[in-house]
Amino acid sequence: MTIETSAIEAGEAVQPEHAAVGGAGYVLFILTLVYVVNYLDRQILGILLPYIQKEFVLNDFEGGLLSGTVFAVIYATLGVPLATVADRWNRRNLIAASLATFSLMTVLSGYVTVFWQLIVTRFFTGVGEAGTGPSINSMIADLYPPHKRAGALAFYSAGLNVGLLLGFFGGGWMLQHFGWRSAFIASGAPGVLLVFLLLFTVREPTRGAVDGLVDVAPAPSLMETIRHLLTLPSFKWIAIGCGMSAFGGYAGLAFIPKFLFVSHHMTPIQIGVALSLLTGVCGAIGTYFSGYFADRFGKRDVNWYMYIPIIATFISLPFAPIFYLTPSTTVALIAATGPATMGAAYLGSSYAMAQGMVPLRMRAQTIGLLLFILNMIALGLGPATVGLISDLLRPYAGTDSLRYALMTTMITGLLGAACYWRATKTLKGDLARGSLPSVP
Repeated sequence: MTIETSAIEAGEAVQPEHAAVGGAGYVLFILTLVYVVNYLDRQILGILLPYIQKEFVLNDFEGGLLSGTVFAVIYATLGVPLATVADRWNRRNLIAASLATFSLMTVLSGYVTVFWQLIVTRFFTGVGEAGTGPSINSMIADLYPPHKRAGALAFYSAGLNVGLLLGFFGGGWMLQHFGWRSAFIASGAPGVLLVFLLLFTVREPTRGAVDGLVDVAPAPSLMETIRHLLTLPSFKWIAIGCGMSAFGGYAGLAFIPKFLFVSHHMTPIQIGVALSLLTGVCGAIGTYFSGYFADRFGKRDVNWYMYIPIIATFISLPFAPIFYLTPSTTVALIAATGPATMGAAYLGSSYAMAQGMVPLRMRAQTIGLLLFILNMIALGLGPATVGLISDLLRPYAGTDSLRYALMTTMITGLLGAACYWRATKTLKGDLARGSLPSVP
């Protein structure tokens, strides 16, 4: 069957301005707020981890499992079937249900009394958050045309930086004054209120309107989507590249607060302020402008959507060893601006290209599969691997073992850049033939 038909061929006029209440900019803002809360609830564990480890007597490997693997396995795995639902159902309602779930679970994390209970609440936090990413990406693709899509997705992706800002700053302040349980409760509460704002002020956008396409065919099955993506070499390279790029980022979010606490003797508030400025301000600037420049230069050559994350990798690379190895706290924080600014520069371009090479009703599933690969590599393995390396190095490096364990993530960053370069070899062809396939 033919997956999609152009609006002109169908003889129908499509009005994208009616896609959502309040216009595309308003909907993008609300969806970005959902991502802010998503990342706040997901990553606040990083700054709380040393105190949780102390209370429950956990080593770094166990801390890595808690902050990464336990969450990642369910988040990545459940994201794929929920993305399939998003290609068939009302995406706004799915996002609202998911938001309510992970916000409630974050609040409940503040009431646990034994370690296994925290494992359970983080597990179900992953269940809730699995339903947001693919649905939001698909909605944004139906709000912005291809030549503006990377910029819009980069704006949305910068929500992770704002979430980190709130998590590190607010989490550090709450931790020092009220303890880690109160920090969980405070971070989960805003999401409960945001559910109502989403439901009463945003409606489902029309699929394909901004692309001049009419959504006339049923969504393909998950296996049809997988078979289609397997014919697109650039998608595979982009997905693996995202996982490699995010590997060090997730490991850093889990252990850099502890690294600053142990190796630089910073207080929770000092760590919170420093990391909120680095990941929140510097990171948001880098994430947004990476998408802006990708859209700008991509008009001339679509491969610029891959060149941008490659350039970002090599800009940040020289700063990493200075950050991890210098004994000076001031020098370390200055050096951290490079990786912090460029850390998520791959997101807007990768999301835009992944959705540009598939038809309308494959978009959420495609992002779900991309996030599955990304999170199984990065979130599932990153914190646990770095934690294990730190434990293995401790007999030789003592309390500085995290310095050297975190440095190993420079290797995966380079591998990510290599994947993006490989994707440029087939990207133009995959975009040209991939968005209008015929699926038997």
